[in-house]
Amino acid sequence: MSDMNLVVVGAAGRMGLALVRAIHQTEGARVAAAIERAGSDAIGRDVGELAGIGEIGVAIGDDPLPAFAKADGVLDFTVPKASVEFAGYAAQARIAHVIGTTGCSPEDDAAIEAAARHAAIVKSGNMSLGVNLLSALVAQAAKALDAGFDIEVLEMHHRHKVDAPSGTALMLGEAAARGRAIDLRDNAVRSRDGHTGPRPEGSIGFATLRGGSVVGEHQVIFAGEGERIVLGHLAEDRTIFARGAVKAALWAHGRKPGLYSMFDVLGISAA
Repeated sequence: MSDMNLVVVGAAGRMGLALVRAIHQTEGARVAAAIERAGSDAIGRDVGELAGIGEIGVAIGDDPLPAFAKADGVLDFTVPKASVEFAGYAAQARIAHVIGTTGCSPEDDAAIEAAARHAAIVKSGNMSLGVNLLSALVAQAAKALDAGFDIEVLEMHHRHKVDAPSGTALMLGEAAARGRAIDLRDNAVRSRDGHTGPRPEGSIGFATLRGGSVVGEHQVIFAGEGERIVLGHLAEDRTIFARGAVKAALWAHGRKPGLYSMFDVLGISAA
C-alpha cells in the first residue's frame, strides 16, 4: 500500500513544523505539500529544512488548491476562518481533513459540519491520547458525583495563545456537562469580577491563565464539602498533538464522509 500523501497548512508555524516532523517519523505517511499564507517569508523554502529534518524536496507554497487536488489528506492547526476555507477545499477534493484549530464560532462549526457531508473530517479541541482519556474520565466523574460537587476547569497556556478558554478547556467542560446531562452554554461561567454573589449551583466555571512558554496544562476540579477530586493533564511537548493528528489522518483515510472526533479515532467512549 502506498503512503498517505498529506498536506500541512500553516506549515511554517510551531505546530506546522511539529506536524512535518511527526509525518516524517510515521510509517505510511509522507509530506506531499506544505502551505503558508501569501506573503510569508517561508514561501519557497524546503519545509523539511525548516523543520530540522533535512531537505525533503517539498517547497512551501501559498496555493492550497493544486496541493489538495493531489493529496489524500490535510492537517490543519490554523485559525477558524482558514479552517472553514480548507474544509470546503477538502470537501471538493474528497480528502480527509484533520482539524486541530480552536476558537471556532458556532457559524464556523456549522460550515465545517456541512463540508463533512462530502469529506471525512476529524475535529477535536485536543489531539492527544491523554487529554481524550481525561475527557472520558471527566464525563464519568460528573455523572457519578451529584450537584454538591462544584466543577471548575482551570487551564494555562503560553503567552501567544489568542483564544480563551482553550479548545481543550471547552472540550473538558462539554464532557462535564454531558456527564451531568446539562447544556454547557446555559451553565458555563467564564469570568468573575467584583461582587458576584454565591456560586450558582450546577454551574461549570472556567479559569484562564496565560504566560511564558507553557504548552498546555488543564485541571478539572470537583469541589465538594470537605473534599476535592482533581483530574488533570500536563502537555510538555507539541509532539503529542502532532502524533495524534497524523494518527487521525491515517484513520480517516478512505472512510465515508462525516464529522468525527478523536474519540472515534481512539475508540474511546465519550460517555
